[in-house]
Amino acid sequence: MKLVKQILIGSITLGIVGNNLPAEDWPTFGGVGRDSVSSETNIVDSWDTDGPRLLWTAVGAGKGYASPAVANDQICTLGDHLSTTSDGQEYLVCFDAKSGKELWKTAVGPSWDEHGGRTSWNGARSTPTIDGDMVYVTTPFGKLVAANRNNGSILWTKDLKADFGGKKKDNWGYSESPLIDGALLVCTPGGSKSTVVALDKITGSTVWTCVRDGDVGAGHSSIVVSNVGGRKVYVQNTGMGPMGIDALTGELLWTYDTNPPTAFIPSPIINGDLVFTYAGYGLGGALLQQIAGPGNKVSIKEHYGLNKELGNKHGGLVLVDGYLYGGREDKNVIFCADLKTGNIAWEERGSGSGSTSVAAVDGKLVVRYQDGTVALARINADKLIESNPFKAPGSGDSNMPSWAHPVVSGGKLLLRENDSILCYDISK
Repeated sequence: MKLVKQILIGSITLGIVGNNLPAEDWPTFGGVGRDSVSSETNIVDSWDTDGPRLLWTAVGAGKGYASPAVANDQICTLGDHLSTTSDGQEYLVCFDAKSGKELWKTAVGPSWDEHGGRTSWNGARSTPTIDGDMVYVTTPFGKLVAANRNNGSILWTKDLKADFGGKKKDNWGYSESPLIDGALLVCTPGGSKSTVVALDKITGSTVWTCVRDGDVGAGHSSIVVSNVGGRKVYVQNTGMGPMGIDALTGELLWTYDTNPPTAFIPSPIINGDLVFTYAGYGLGGALLQQIAGPGNKVSIKEHYGLNKELGNKHGGLVLVDGYLYGGREDKNVIFCADLKTGNIAWEERGSGSGSTSVAAVDGKLVVRYQDGTVALARINADKLIESNPFKAPGSGDSNMPSWAHPVVSGGKLLLRENDSILCYDISK
């Protein structure tokens, strides 16, 4: 049973967030808009049967599911047990985006495996966030790290559990990519003590704390930004469902409580004042509308409740021209659904096996399957049209599935495949 809460707040007018980053950058999880939709054009309509042209392979990324983050001609990711080290630590690693050459690496703590008493789905999780001369990342153990992007030196750290009383809903470690918005770093310790916090991105000092009473713990989602009646609102999924937070004050504006699934992984999707929230494990997806009303309130209206046909575990969905595209749960069944109604336009089995992750660019979908198969599909509200799927080199390890989401940057397709990052040319 879900519960909608509406909470009175003060009236504050804010602008829409904008990082003014070049379109070709992909500086955090999901890219500039955190929605896995690229504004780039001039992308190929198909590639050869053995895939697009491989430009370079970077080694030493380590074990993990973190995607590459790309900005300032650099690529950053997080990995365990790098092939270039022998100490079993987790590293923040930086590569040259033009050649794949390693620029620096910095140990940030123990790896997420036997060293930390964890043996389920070993490997790093969080995609770093690059901002100017800084790069930020969260380790699975909840250590928040701010480092110098030019040399990897650590500038400050926070412990989401020890410093904020944070809590995870599940046992699979923290995965969130920190949000950088102006002078703020916003992240999710989880739990009912400091559910979401905003920190000064330069010093790490606390600016505000938002508490969600009874919160069961952080999920794996990353915070996204919306605008409601001129007010900037951060939207985040914790382990029990979405919440809206005033970006200036940290006031809790609304919550939409769900029966907590095993893990709440995907990030919300924003479309104007609409919020599409979804997860796997049989939960599904729901469409909410944020409404700025009289009396300085923000309320939410449920356009439709949780629809199990719209569920996705961790590969994510993308929204293009009013339609949602992606894989159902952790299967290779790709579906297209009308955002406004939740109705399924089509669903078809894809060319790979296992769960799927997607990125949208120039009227196409890059579809990556758990078994390492990668396909380019035409965005189409009528049917799935894939062309020339190929298997990425080094994929197919059942103990290290291809779960890192694909990245499109500067006409290149970047794939994280265990210890390697593969860079393909997909420009026309």
